[in-house]
This record gives sequence, structure tokens and C-alpha cells, in this order.
Amino acid sequence: MGKINVLYISGSLGLGHVTRDIAIANQLRGLLPEVDIEWLAANPATALLEEAGEKLVPGTDRYSNENVSAEKAAKGSSLNLLSYLLKSRGEWKKNIDFFLNLISSKEYDLIIGDETYEINLALREHSEKKKFPFVMIFDFVGLHAMTNNPLERLGVYYWNLVWSHDYRLKQKPPYDLALFVGEPEDVPDDTFGFMLPRRREFANALYTFIGYVFPFDVAQYSDKQAIRKRLEYSEDPLLICSLGGTSIGKEQLELCGQAYTIAKNSIPNLKAVFVTGPRLSGKTINLPEDIELKGFVPKLYEHFSACDLAIVQGGATSTLELTALRRPFIYFPLEGHCEQASVSRMLAQKGAGIKLRLKKTTPELLADQIVKNIGNEVSYADIPRDGALKAAQHLIKLLEKFRKL
Repeated sequence: MGKINVLYISGSLGLGHVTRDIAIANQLRGLLPEVDIEWLAANPATALLEEAGEKLVPGTDRYSNENVSAEKAAKGSSLNLLSYLLKSRGEWKKNIDFFLNLISSKEYDLIIGDETYEINLALREHSEKKKFPFVMIFDFVGLHAMTNNPLERLGVYYWNLVWSHDYRLKQKPPYDLALFVGEPEDVPDDTFGFMLPRRREFANALYTFIGYVFPFDVAQYSDKQAIRKRLEYSEDPLLICSLGGTSIGKEQLELCGQAYTIAKNSIPNLKAVFVTGPRLSGKTINLPEDIELKGFVPKLYEHFSACDLAIVQGGATSTLELTALRRPFIYFPLEGHCEQASVSRMLAQKGAGIKLRLKKTTPELLADQIVKNIGNEVSYADIPRDGALKAAQHLIKLLEKFRKL
């Protein structure tokens, strides 16, 4: 094909998107070595990209950071996705301007956006600038109202009206390919709203399902003792408590700290590692002195594979990694976050993890769950793990199609 210039725009809310995006990019390079990928993202995704040796678009530091909007919209460990989207409007406008200037100054053979809704909207409004195939990556379909607040319900309805716009009007969407990270049954079989289409019907019509994307080969992490030895963990029972890529969730880590102290009465040799992530300082959290505190851990899945129990937020990346690794885990979905509610539904279908609600969980209750579940053998349903390869194969097919036009 000759050199192929690719722009990969990674949704930068947390680290889940960029983690899977790097996995997809590596598979794409393996199948198509002539690919040259530039990245557009914000911190902390850019930190992970730089560590992986990836090339950032010049001026990427001016790309707006979605994490700031999310953290402003959060109330403790509660994040309403609609509130976050409303607070992100200013950042979206800046990112759209950056993107339009970029594609006016440089030609790309392919552009990929992982949950980059602002870019999708920009290409709908400025279709004359689209001179390349565009791919969108999704892992949920539409919003759900999480309260009975009529303003939230109205806002969700409007957002879902926009989401289903092309399908309802039987017109081609701005993207040429939509990849869905997951399986059809992960999409609720209900409607977007009154007189709007059904979500699963919509997804089956417009999306290509690729299963789940992992940045590692699960088979290489089947020997827990070997991984523990390599990571210099002792043979003592190991608990890992982790947040996502934002600073949201301080209260969860403090609850875990209190529960850990109580659980040690039953398991005196219990060891704990607390991972705050890249945007939360451990100095701001009240934690026991005998735990090991880590900040940003690039390959956290290795530590998950070594643990006897993990306690995490309800994001798709960490919970699916633990499911694939077959490790027992407890998860706390962010209150009011409809996407993490969808993840909870998916995990329940697969029999994976123990769901708890932060507001209803006392340190004593969590300690009891730690004692009951640490080191347990689990029997989660098998899940497809070759999503990165499938995504790369679909990207190549799209490139070949456009090269023939």
C-alpha cells in the first residue's frame, strides 16, 4: 500500500480508552507495517502513549482535557454522565477547532476516534472536510437517566435523539465504520426513549462487534506464583485496591483502608497495595500506614494477575481484565454513572465480580467481603479476548476498500 498516515484520537477520560487503543494500534502495525500512527489525546493518556514510545501530534498539549470536566462534575464518588457532558461543551469546542485545523494542514489516510463524540459531530457539520475514512469506537449505546429529575430526563432524551439521528433518518453517519467493544448482548434491548429506536436493534444495524480488547495475552498470566515472584510480592494474601484514571473516588480508597484494618483481625498476614492512579495524590487520602501506596502503574493488569482479591471502580477496563484473568474482585460503580451501570449489567450476565454500592457499604461489611472472597477460585464465563486483532483486521479492510475507490 505504501506509507499509510493514521491519526488515532483517544478519548482521554480515564485510561481505559488509551489502553485498548494502544493494543489495537500494535495489532494494526503487526498486520500492516507501513502504517505510521500519530496520536491526539490529553493527559494522563498522553503519559501512557509517551511511555509506549508513541508519536503525538505537535501541539497536543493544547488539546482539552476531559478529566478536568469530569472531576468538576463529580460529587464525591458520584458522577452523572449527563452533567459531565454539559460541563465538557467548552472543551469540545476547543477540540473541534484543533481537529479541523489539523486535518486542514495534513492529509491522513485513516482517522480513528475512540469515543470522540465531538469529532463525530464535527464531521457531521463539516462533511466537506472529510476526505478520509473515519472510524468510531464505542463501548455503550446512548445514555440512561439515573434519577427522576425531569431536567436530567429531558437532557438524556435530547442526547439520545442526537445519538440515534442517522439511524432514524436512514442516512449515512459521519463514520465509515463503528467498532463496538463487546458483544450484542452487552447492549440493553430497550429503547433510547419515547418514539425512539431500540438500542440493540440500532447497534446491530450500525456497529461491528469485536469482543473485548486487552493489552496482554491472558495465557501469559496463568501462573500467579511466577508473576508474584517477578513483581517481588511475598506469599502472603494480597489485596489490591485501585481507582481509575481520574481523581474521582477518594472515598472508596478510604473505605478500603478502614476495611483492610478490620480484615487484618481475621487475616493477620494480609498485605495491601493501594493504587491512586495518575491524578490523585496519596497525600490527600487517609490510609493505614502499613499499606503499600502506588500512583500511576502502567501495567496494572500484571498486579491484578498476582493478587488474591481486587477492589476497583466499576469501569469496563479493570473489571474485564480481572474477569479475563479469573481473579476474584469487588467493584463499586460510580453513583449516577449510567455507563458504569451498563458495565454492572454486563458483569452480572457473565457472573463476574461482586457489586457493592459505596453509600451502602460500611467498613465492617467490606471487611467481611474481603475475608470471604480473598483467594477464592472463580468460575466466570469465558469472554472473547481477541478484540484488538479483530479491530485491526476491520481497519485494514476499510483501508483497502477506500484505496480501491
